[in-house]
Amino acid sequence: MAFDWFRRRYTDSTDSSGEAEPSPPAPEPAEISPEDYLAFAKAAYANLKARTAAQAPPATEESAPPARAESVQLQPPASTEDSGPLAQAEPREPVQSSTPTQEPASPESPPVQPAAAPSFFDLAPRAAERLQALQASAVDEPKPEPVTPAVAPSPETGPEELVFDEGFRWSAEILAAQGRKPEEISVEEISWLQKLRRGLGKTRLNLINQLKALVGRGPLDQKAVEEIEALLLQADVGIDATEQIIQALQKRMREEVVPPEEAVKYLKQQMRQMLTVGNPTFAPQRDTLNIWLIVGVNGAGKTTTIGKIAHVARKSGYRCLIAAADTFRAAAVEQLKVWAERAGVEVIANPSPNADPAAVVFDAITAAKARGTELLLVDTAGRLQNKKNLMDELAKIRRIVDKKAPEAKVESLLVLDATQGQNGLRQAEVFAEAAKLSGVILTKLDSTAKGGIALAITQQMNLPIRFIGAGEGLEDLRPFSSYEFVEALLSEY
Repeated sequence: MAFDWFRRRYTDSTDSSGEAEPSPPAPEPAEISPEDYLAFAKAAYANLKARTAAQAPPATEESAPPARAESVQLQPPASTEDSGPLAQAEPREPVQSSTPTQEPASPESPPVQPAAAPSFFDLAPRAAERLQALQASAVDEPKPEPVTPAVAPSPETGPEELVFDEGFRWSAEILAAQGRKPEEISVEEISWLQKLRRGLGKTRLNLINQLKALVGRGPLDQKAVEEIEALLLQADVGIDATEQIIQALQKRMREEVVPPEEAVKYLKQQMRQMLTVGNPTFAPQRDTLNIWLIVGVNGAGKTTTIGKIAHVARKSGYRCLIAAADTFRAAAVEQLKVWAERAGVEVIANPSPNADPAAVVFDAITAAKARGTELLLVDTAGRLQNKKNLMDELAKIRRIVDKKAPEAKVESLLVLDATQGQNGLRQAEVFAEAAKLSGVILTKLDSTAKGGIALAITQQMNLPIRFIGAGEGLEDLRPFSSYEFVEALLSEY
């Protein structure tokens, strides 16, 4: 039983009969009382806890830490030179039991006279000796291995541990509003929604706080609308998208007085409609070859994005393969192999230097057909839109795909760095012609205060956003949901 992230449901990876696409979330979710949301969250939490306990392996003697049962001893070890963990932890005890008037035993130092008070010049050398003794004993202590993962977390770390807090309740509320049932929710969804909200924190703090201050002054007037327009432009929503939102808001104001509590709700509605381009459900088709070309400039996170998509696909029960067609950048193939290993997906690559990218794609398609692969991810050379030879190479790869696998479902996805803002739109315009773009992957949303670029992409390029990334870990990129994005962008808790 695997959780299909593309279709947001639990499926049997060996069962290909469930091809019916779920209906997309309603533009206007039904109103639910806070009490119902709380009950839903409690039910979801109980189901997730029960499911986690059922999937956990039974505790065995081998899995229990053997050293803990013997960690308490009445007598300390006779020698502090032992290499065992107990011998290393014991030297602190004599230091703790010493008093400030006691001196460390030393064969060279004369006996201390109790009647004579030591002077400052006598205590200073002894303090230095004591400090050296403490430093020497500190070196013998066990190294703090458990602290290392907190400093540099591994990309393979799984979902966060469940805690029934405000973040969990908010995430459950978002899923409930989309018509989900408590037993249908996964731990990964809860963790992802919390990451998404944290990732959009910079944009939200700049937008929602000022927006709440505006609507808190009373019914919206023309001055308030102009200030809202300025806020949207600061979030890099773009001129076209901002004008569309403002025109809809002004029309609503002419029809009726907009109360403060309705202003944010109305903005959410407008943003959801603008972010919904094409079919909101984006998933590889089962039992057929899907080829996704991943394109973009260097530095946008293209290679890491491929590894994360491969991880999502494999966890969702798809047979996945990666083609290392980025032979232009040094060490690109090795970097892709590292991410593919983390995701548990094989890579088709040409070991010879300066290999023809189109030839690599040709071999990868052949291998994918022979192995019954359902999703082939193609890494193309990171390029600038003004490098004509590289753009021509990208067009050649697309021709090879169309000729070698005419029956395949082909997608061309552009990876855009959200921190680039409006500059990313100019990249998209050039790539759209060479690669026949069908969608956008928006990365690094956790590093920018301009998350509104998502609205600019859908409005100016008329391209749907297929994935969004809000972190550097393997679990920090997921399929895009306009409802979840807007709620995380304008949530108030």
